[in-house]
Amino acid sequence: MGKRKGKCVKKNTLTKQSIEPENVVKAPHSFVIHRGKCSKDLMDLTKDFRKIMEPFTASQLKERKKNTIKDFLSISGYLHVSHMMVFTETELGSYMRLARLPRGPTLTFRIHNYTLSRDVISALRKQYVISRAFQNAPLIVLNSFSGEGMHMKLMATMFQNMFPTINITTVKLKNIRRCVLMNYNPSTKLIDFRHYVIRATPVGLNKGTKKMVQGKIPNLNRCKDMSEFFDKAALLSESEFEDDGTNQVELPQRLCARGAAARSRSALRLVELGPRIALQLIKVEDGLMDGEVLFHELVEKTDEEKALIKKKREEKRRLKEKRKSQQAENVKRKEKEKEDLKQKALEGIKKKKEMTENQRLMELASAESRGAAGAEPDEDDDADYYRQEVGAEPEQDLFSQNPSRKRKSDNSEGEPRGFKKMRLDKKLKKKYQKNQETGQYQDNKNKRRFQNKDGGNSYKSKDDNRKKFNDKDGKFNNQRRNNQGGNPKKVFGGKFNKNNRTGGKSKPNKGNAGKGKGKSRK
Repeated sequence: MGKRKGKCVKKNTLTKQSIEPENVVKAPHSFVIHRGKCSKDLMDLTKDFRKIMEPFTASQLKERKKNTIKDFLSISGYLHVSHMMVFTETELGSYMRLARLPRGPTLTFRIHNYTLSRDVISALRKQYVISRAFQNAPLIVLNSFSGEGMHMKLMATMFQNMFPTINITTVKLKNIRRCVLMNYNPSTKLIDFRHYVIRATPVGLNKGTKKMVQGKIPNLNRCKDMSEFFDKAALLSESEFEDDGTNQVELPQRLCARGAAARSRSALRLVELGPRIALQLIKVEDGLMDGEVLFHELVEKTDEEKALIKKKREEKRRLKEKRKSQQAENVKRKEKEKEDLKQKALEGIKKKKEMTENQRLMELASAESRGAAGAEPDEDDDADYYRQEVGAEPEQDLFSQNPSRKRKSDNSEGEPRGFKKMRLDKKLKKKYQKNQETGQYQDNKNKRRFQNKDGGNSYKSKDDNRKKFNDKDGKFNNQRRNNQGGNPKKVFGGKFNKNNRTGGKSKPNKGNAGKGKGKSRK
């Protein structure tokens, strides 16, 4: 196979398509997570809130117990995440924190009550849920957020910046399919959160004509002709009432709905998708979930207490910076020590190499001096033996000697030849030590041990046994010589039994106890 050619990154069209457009990068992205021990309903509310924030949110985000806020903050810059919604639950109630990344501020809301999306949709008579409505960001509508106080302005700004801004001159109406409504009640200080889908239906048309325009298939069972269907509107269902002129508008652009053409008059209707949430602002913090409290709905502190809290926070921040600087100095010091140790080790290795080189040169010089003094040649030299026996010079590589593999001689100075240590059990070891102490181990080496008639032990050497055997042999040979009357016949090998017969070991039979196995000789 030939070499595979690579593609230039600048000319690759796939790389250009993978780069996100500018409007997507600048759009506010969000993380919606839950922390701590939460109920099943609150976890479902978290998933419903992710549906609201689509498509600029991590809808399949997997959070674990070991993950912290710093973990999400570390990847927020790479994913262009600007807001984070955190749902928590305690014994007192449920809360939602809205934070601006990466440095705050943070708004804490208390959730008084909520209704999930599945409950809202199941309560509708006509359900209208389409997946194409979630392909674009919703339209944010704020009502009654013009109250006094900096916390009101900050809250309204945070809600507006959660969703991408709309340019009126370039916006396309067919992309605005959803709406988020936030209504602030000054008397109860609650925020009603609602989520709707926008529908546009044509107006000024007959009931039958409207159904045909919208693509609905009518029931013509009672009609004889098509004209009768359009003329007799009383036969049709009157469930859909005619809207008044307050919600009727003239469309400047064409919408995706049937019958919503450009320059046509249509009525705008909202179908609720859910969830419904009732929120109350409790606290406003300066930092990211840990900073100076700018506003608190339930707790009010004096100026002295605020100054004391601020002083403690400054002291804590100063200690943290001091600790960080000390840690940085320790890291630099340890790196310097590590580098110095490395240089010292390299110098030691270099010095050791020089010493070994000098030692090698000294040994070479001493070997040359011994050769010049006329050292005797080795008697076991293979090359000299080859010359003496064959009478010719050996080849160059025939008797090449490798000094590195040369075996050490037994007479090397100061280096005794190693041996394998014999393992002895406790009885043999004790016996060996006892014989060494008494000095009788070498004397009793060639003696056999047997028991006397008296019950005592005695030793006899092998020479005594050999002498006794020779006496028996001579007696046996004389007996054979007398019986045969001729030259004595030599007998090789074998042992003598009680009947003076040669051969292997004999076992007495039960019938003939004194006879051997072989034939008797007369």
